[in-house]
Amino acid sequence: MSQGSELGKIEKEVEEALGGFFENIGQSAMGFLESLGGMALMSLRTISSLFKYHFPLQPFLSACEFVGVRSLNLISVVALFTGMVLALQFAVGLERFGLKIDVGQVVGISIIRELGPVLTSLMVAARVGSGIASELGSMVVTEQVLAIEALGANPVHKLVLPRVLATTWMTPVLVVAADIIGVLGGMWIAYIEAGVTPRYYLEQIQRTVSVDDFFSGLSKSIFFGFFIGIISCYQGLQTKGGTVGVGESTTHAVVYSSLIVFISDFFLTKLFILF
Repeated sequence: MSQGSELGKIEKEVEEALGGFFENIGQSAMGFLESLGGMALMSLRTISSLFKYHFPLQPFLSACEFVGVRSLNLISVVALFTGMVLALQFAVGLERFGLKIDVGQVVGISIIRELGPVLTSLMVAARVGSGIASELGSMVVTEQVLAIEALGANPVHKLVLPRVLATTWMTPVLVVAADIIGVLGGMWIAYIEAGVTPRYYLEQIQRTVSVDDFFSGLSKSIFFGFFIGIISCYQGLQTKGGTVGVGESTTHAVVYSSLIVFISDFFLTKLFILF
């Protein structure tokens, strides 16, 4: 009798554990779908507010300064050392095959097609996305968003539109700067480690990297910037629970933005290859 009751107790505990596990999975899936729907709806409202109301020039310029000018130092450092590391690694690797002098081809195509747009967007998500989410989250907690609605203004037009436009516009600009700085950093290391002259290095990039490669990376960065802006604004406006909620919204904004950059990069690359 005691063994049967013990087995029954264990089976009940296992059932409860499995039930809780699948319940958590279901809640997470429903939460993800709800967030996805909310971000899609916010995207539509943001685009419609661009044509429905007057253009928010001053907030847009302020957001561009926050996204672009204040991020340039960080992007420059990341791009510089990315180009240097790529040149160093490929110079060592290609030396085994006697192709060390062709390091410029690999560095140029890697930075301009993939690493420039992706790493720049990740830095924008980390710095700008967290800033947007925390700022809007603080406004929600202190009921400033409710005050905007009480005054008859549209929070999406006042708060979301300028920030989304700024991330969409300035992310490609930062990518161009990152591409140039990364290529120059690789050129410096290629000259030191492989003895490749700057002229030959740039000629290699000119022969290897096409206009389509450049515009492929640039086009992807436009989508990345839009996604980062929408996700960050949505997470900020969904803040609940006071200052603790602000921290959670900021974390979610950075994590979700970084994930969507990697996920969308695959599909956008596949799409550009097809067309």
